[in-house]
Amino acid sequence: MSEEQNIQDEIQKPAGEQVEATEATAEEAVSEEAAEGANEQTGDEALASLLEAAQQEIADLKDQMLRVQAEMQNVRRRAEADVEKAHKFGVEKFANEMLSVADNLDRALAAAGDDEATKPLREGVEMTLTGFAAGLAKFKVETVDPMGETFNPELHQAMSMIESAEAAPNTVIAVMQKGYTLQGRLLRPAMVMVSKGAPQIDENA
Repeated sequence: MSEEQNIQDEIQKPAGEQVEATEATAEEAVSEEAAEGANEQTGDEALASLLEAAQQEIADLKDQMLRVQAEMQNVRRRAEADVEKAHKFGVEKFANEMLSVADNLDRALAAAGDDEATKPLREGVEMTLTGFAAGLAKFKVETVDPMGETFNPELHQAMSMIESAEAAPNTVIAVMQKGYTLQGRLLRPAMVMVSKGAPQIDENA
């Protein structure tokens, strides 16, 4: 059938049929547009979902990175603290062994007495003890000799308490053995005798 014949057939169709054909064509066009719109909407939702997932993954990775950085800083601080502690207290065992030498020098000095005959010996021991204490001080080992000071339980160990009218209560009146500190930390407390004050006299008796 020729194209001219088709056109003539269309013209010859009743008006109602032509309207119905036009409406069908319009409905098909609308359906196609709706389908395309639905496809575009579905695509936008998929992109939004992917974007949200990517943003969440980025946030999670940032959080993990911050946690790792914080842990690394903590590890570094602990390592630095351990190294500093090793430098400061690495001689602690050696210093403890040397305390007995200082004690023996103190005993020798006390045994020398004040006699003129023992003066050279006493002076020699004093010089040795002074040099030994200076050598310990180079490694931050300090002597605790609290004679006449207020009793400090953090540095002193009270061996006994004695009534004394000459000293205020809680005062060190004798040092039986010197104490020592290393970098401010106690190596050995000083062994002392402490005053507890004179007995109270009842004036009304």
